[in-house]
Order: sequence, then structure tokens, then C-alpha cells
Amino acid sequence: MKKSSSRRLPYSDIDLSRWKDYQHILTDSLWLLKSRKRTDGHQLDYHGNFIPQIAEQIMLRYTKTDDIVVDWFLGSGTSAIEAVNLNRRLVGVELKADLVEYVRQKLPLEVIGSRVRLIQDDSTSESARQRVENALREMGSEFAQLAILHPPYTDIIKFSDSDADLSNCPDTCSYLQKFAAVAKNAYETLEPGRFAVLVIGDKYADGELDPLGFKCMQKMQDQGFRLKSIIVKNIEGNEIAKGKSNNLWRYRALANGFYVFKHEYVMIFFKR
Repeated sequence: MKKSSSRRLPYSDIDLSRWKDYQHILTDSLWLLKSRKRTDGHQLDYHGNFIPQIAEQIMLRYTKTDDIVVDWFLGSGTSAIEAVNLNRRLVGVELKADLVEYVRQKLPLEVIGSRVRLIQDDSTSESARQRVENALREMGSEFAQLAILHPPYTDIIKFSDSDADLSNCPDTCSYLQKFAAVAKNAYETLEPGRFAVLVIGDKYADGELDPLGFKCMQKMQDQGFRLKSIIVKNIEGNEIAKGKSNNLWRYRALANGFYVFKHEYVMIFFKR
């Protein structure tokens, strides 16, 4: 009997013996995306929502069928939709109760409670970590196989009036303290040898650049995560405002010596 020549990685369904067949999986560190995906259950329905292509690429690259993903900032449920599309399982933590219910209504009824668990809680808290651990056990796993962290970029967009919301932190220092608590929860619930992804951008404040992405990267490393790659993502066609508004930002950039953000970071970490 002929032996199989399949060469699969321990964390992926990719067969390295057929590596040329995976042209749809990005391997460059610069991702130029023309527009946000609006098919397969995705829509542009929430400010600051996750780009489906990022969720798709990360899950294809770093998970296997039926692996469990934990998204610590679920938002409008982009990662949950993509997990269902790709036959992965997911535990999502979201602070806002109305968003949890909104995501529940977007997903097929049969996956709720079985392949997708939705948790309404503060992702910085001990209770959130315990509830994630309980959900993982009920799904037959001690650990998650992928962690996703897509936090608010401090106060650029206000997502709620809650003091627990990272977008309401009074300064970057308090924001980073809260983010570190989420990173700790993510680290403790992730399977050794598996990956975490941080999607984050920088900001301008008081006339200077605040390198929020790299500050959050350091908080991830402080918790024990090791950095694997940094991807720069640029997306076109995702802006709500066009024309005069874009011209205004161009004028402001010229007048004040800065450059208009068109990129975010997709940072890949692993747990030894």
C-alpha cells in the first residue's frame, strides 16, 4: 500500500506537499485589499468592524477544521461568521449585550451553543476568562487554538458609555493597562504552540503620533507571547466619506506635516 505523501502542519490544514495549490493564502507582509468583503454573510454594518479577509486569512493559515477560535473583542461578529464559513468553532466575548444579541441573530440557529458560544462580559475580567475556560471545556477542549484581539484604538471611535469599554479610557496609559489584562486572558486560554493575532492601528493626539500598535505589541510580549510576523494592511473603498472630506484630510496633512493613516497592523504571535 502506497504511503500518503501529505505533509500537514500541526496547526493548519495546509498540505505542504501541494503548496502551489494555496495561491489564495497570502504570505507577503503587505496586504493591499481593494474593499471590505460583503458576501457570505458579511456586511458593513458597524463602525470599526473587523475586515473579513483578515479573519479568513488567519483562520486558514493558523487553524484546522473544528479548531476553536476565541475572539476577545467580538464586536459585530465578523470572526464568528467566518468561523462558520470555514468550519471552525468560536467563542466570542463582547461587552455590549445588544451586540451579542445582534450577532446571535446573524448566525445560523443550529450553530449557537454548539459550534459558536457567545459571552457577554468584560474581556479584561477574571469572570470572562473563567467563562471562556468553561465554554472550551464544554466544547471538548482545554485550550483555544487561536486567539483574536481587535480592540478599540483608544478613543478614536466611542463604542459605548461603559467605563469598562477600552474606548472610554481617559488616556493611553490606562488603555494599555486594560489591554494587558485581555492579553493575559488570551495567553492563559491559548494552547501552547498555537497562535494569536492582534489587529491594531496607531493614532494622532495633540499634534503627534501615538504608536499604539507597537505599545500593544509590547503588552502582548510582556504576557509571554512571542512575535512571529508584522503585516501591514491597507484597504481601499472602506471609507464612509469621500470627495470633499478626503480633500480636507489631504489639506490638513499638508498643513500640519503629517500623513493620513491608510494602514493597520496585523501582528502574529505564538505561545511556546
